[in-house]
Amino acid sequence: MESHAEFLRLVTLDETFAQALRRDWRAVDLSPADRAMLGYVEMVTRDPRQVQPETLDGLRSAGFDDRAILQITMIAAWFCYIN
Repeated sequence: MESHAEFLRLVTLDETFAQALRRDWRAVDLSPADRAMLGYVEMVTRDPRQVQPETLDGLRSAGFDDRAILQITMIAAWFCYIN
């Protein structure tokens, strides 16, 4: 988590934002799409068996197409693998 927060800080140049996300992403002012994405990533990370077709429908409703959902899934899985 530390390396991810540091990368975010470097990319956004916003120490406060990076630290707030690190503490609890639910408490940060985010767009509905970002909230949907982070909720999904958390689910994939903690217990991917929870992912159901309705989960993907929620991402689609938030504006993500199937290609974006695949990219989110692959990046989340990759981070799970390397960690």
